[in-house]
Amino acid sequence: MALLFRSFFATAVTGQFMMNSKGLPTNGVQGFMKHLLMAADHVKPTHIIVCWDMGSQTFRNEVFNDYKSNRNAPPVELIPQFDLAKEVAEGFNLSNVGVVGYEADDCIGTLAKLHRSERKVSVLSGDQDLLQLLDDNIDIMLLKKGFGNYQTYTKDLFVEERGITPEQFIDVKALMGDTSDGYPGVKGIGEKTAMKLIQQYQDISGILANLHELTPSQRKKIEEDLDMLHVSRKLAEIHCEVPLSVSVDEARWEHVSHDTLTLVDELELKVLRRFLVGSNVLSASS
Repeated sequence: MALLFRSFFATAVTGQFMMNSKGLPTNGVQGFMKHLLMAADHVKPTHIIVCWDMGSQTFRNEVFNDYKSNRNAPPVELIPQFDLAKEVAEGFNLSNVGVVGYEADDCIGTLAKLHRSERKVSVLSGDQDLLQLLDDNIDIMLLKKGFGNYQTYTKDLFVEERGITPEQFIDVKALMGDTSDGYPGVKGIGEKTAMKLIQQYQDISGILANLHELTPSQRKKIEEDLDMLHVSRKLAEIHCEVPLSVSVDEARWEHVSHDTLTLVDELELKVLRRFLVGSNVLSASS
């Protein structure tokens, strides 16, 4: 979803919705597939799974009613591309995964933790929240501006750069909140202070056990927002026990078949077709 939204808004800002002859906008789908296929060519994976949000309501809305309520409804030109993106991914023999009541991030976390003991896992997204999933056999590829530009984090690099563990990143998020997801954390505590507190006291429990050591201002803010702090902690953590039934064999990646061009032509995905014809992704296939 992060890649689809990113691709849509990158071209929608100039009105380039790339309508096909049926009046269906395709800009988000074409950019999404280009991002995915370029990452596949970069990583050379044995398997690929694409995870999707399945509606706006998840278990987090039961924890906090206003979760993501600050977000605007998606543009009308994007709405039909949700199903189209899944159709195109399936046409490229990619496995689509999504579970009602959970976010795509939860599915990603569940699959990453499930398979890390058997194989190297690389997660592609533009969402830094996924950094909490970093582990000995899980890397996170954060998509930077443009196509094919990644900032790849390993667990060791994250610890070295930020001075906290991936798991502690959840507590940092709980303290500082997330304006994008609509939960406040502790009002008045930003990222810098949150990082400092977690580095010093390890986790939220450590902070609460040592409130007397904090500045009067910090102590007051946390005490006044204690309930929201605990709620924000639940919202910030990716749920890694989603009930999934995914066949690894069905997720095997064998490059792009030339037959896929038929689907691309039927849907008039001209930008994607030009990319495929001129890329290693297609020429590497039989």
